[in-house]
Amino acid sequence: MRSYRELFRTPEFTPLFLASSANVMAQTIGGLALGILVFRATESPLLSALSMFGPSLTQVLGATFLLSGADRLPPRSTLTGISLLFASATAVLALPALPVWAVFVVLLGQGLVASLGGGVRWGLVNEILSKDGFMLGRSVFNMMAGIVQVLGYATGGVLVAVLSPRVSLLLSAALYVVAAAVIHLCLTPRPPRASGRPSVAATWRANALLWSSAPRRQVYLALWIPNGLIVGCESLYVSYAPESAGTLFACAALGMLAGDVLVGRLVPPRLRPRLGFPLLLLLAVPYLPFLLHPRLPLAAAAVTLASVGFGASLVQQGRLMALTPDDLTGHALGLHSAGMLTMQGVAAALAGSVAQLTSPAVAMTAMATVSTGVTLSLVAAGRREERAVPALARES
Repeated sequence: MRSYRELFRTPEFTPLFLASSANVMAQTIGGLALGILVFRATESPLLSALSMFGPSLTQVLGATFLLSGADRLPPRSTLTGISLLFASATAVLALPALPVWAVFVVLLGQGLVASLGGGVRWGLVNEILSKDGFMLGRSVFNMMAGIVQVLGYATGGVLVAVLSPRVSLLLSAALYVVAAAVIHLCLTPRPPRASGRPSVAATWRANALLWSSAPRRQVYLALWIPNGLIVGCESLYVSYAPESAGTLFACAALGMLAGDVLVGRLVPPRLRPRLGFPLLLLLAVPYLPFLLHPRLPLAAAAVTLASVGFGASLVQQGRLMALTPDDLTGHALGLHSAGMLTMQGVAAALAGSVAQLTSPAVAMTAMATVSTGVTLSLVAAGRREERAVPALARES
């Protein structure tokens, strides 16, 4: 599968794509509205960051206890139910009398449910397209996320200014309902990809199998840690520039879109594996000068350039699929998604804590520095592994 036209001619790809677009738009508008709402109520960079990215922390619980359902539950009904649950929870977040602690209880519940949804969704994409079309399809989903986030943050900023954060949350809930309707009406029922009932034991067995392979471990670490730390930088946009956070989020989404087009469509397949680590470095380095607190135009340019580096995830996901058995694709992708989002939540909490003690600019530079160090460590580990393989071959 080589062209976008062929991709959208594949049965069921388009409705799943449209439903996912509605979900991303809902998350974008709702997340920005909630971050601003919490910051206005608390004036806390930490709580504002956690309101936007904290739900990701519960992804680790889902990966530990629920993830076997990614391949053992029927995809259509599961995705429909998850969208409806998100709609209900977002409507609750819009209640005027809801205290801040209750906001975080709702958000943690959303994160737990989302840990299952990622595995179901990406496993279904892999099933619809097969492995030869997965990278192109995933790049299109990533590009969609970039475009929709640009539109969502711009729209969300206008909605918050003209209406209110609570009205924006209600519109977000309505978009989740639209996504549920598209999934239920336009996708055909499919049986689970794997037999057996979802269980904690099955989740642990599959996690252990996936983690037992050294090449898969390295891929997971590259997917989880460097970009998670940079999302920690993003979680501070509201406290770094309260009146211009929507602009910075939109620039980040624009850069991510450019990276996905570059990796998914423009770079020849034979060259893609070489881009993984350089893109991870690009993701972090432009944030280092934030220690000097650059003005908005320079900050926006740095954010855009850095976010091109998110294209590294496409390279790593392609390698993960090549290393994973077919009956574990949903679980493997769900583990990637859950681990990545968990790391993003941890990084948001860490960045918010550092910002609370110092400043958002200092915290962003610190997170970028650690991300750069982790990437260089992974590069060194990969080279040691490459040298070890020929040595073992000669000894045998």
